[in-house]
Amino acid sequence: MQKVIDLEEGRLLLAVKRGYRNWKSRFNEDFGIHTRLCHISRKTLNHLAQGGDKGAFYLYDLIMGLKDLGSGFEFNELDPESKMAVIDLHLFLLDRIRFEYMKRLGWLESYPGEEYTLVELITRFDTIGPGLQARIPVLSRNHPRHREFFAINTFDREGFIRKLIPGLMKEIKRYSETL
Repeated sequence: MQKVIDLEEGRLLLAVKRGYRNWKSRFNEDFGIHTRLCHISRKTLNHLAQGGDKGAFYLYDLIMGLKDLGSGFEFNELDPESKMAVIDLHLFLLDRIRFEYMKRLGWLESYPGEEYTLVELITRFDTIGPGLQARIPVLSRNHPRHREFFAINTFDREGFIRKLIPGLMKEIKRYSETL
């Protein structure tokens, strides 16, 4: 008896394969439909967290592959509306990647969206993205500025977390130099 394949699931699996093809060759890791940021090696996370051209291509490539917009090599050929949608998703993912890195350093207890796979973060961005963006990561109790974080009002906490990014970038650079 033949197995019945859900067409939507089949399309998604093909998009996932397409989206991760350059990741697999570049990072030499297994990525798939169930990959969450916590599953990615520190070396790969380090590469992606740097932002700029160094990591942007791989995020563009994954987003565009999953959204059926071509490959990351074709980013500059996208129409303005599609290009902005990819950039928005890229910035959203870059935040999650940096939050995951901060969590691994012991700076954060948790961050919004860590329970989702990369595929879900991209394919369901319109429905889950706004809610995740409205929530603030939780600073670790072991972080030296923990008391300061919890003493400020909720509206200033996001800015507090964002001000940790320059220190994170120094950690990323130091880790890169040891590879």
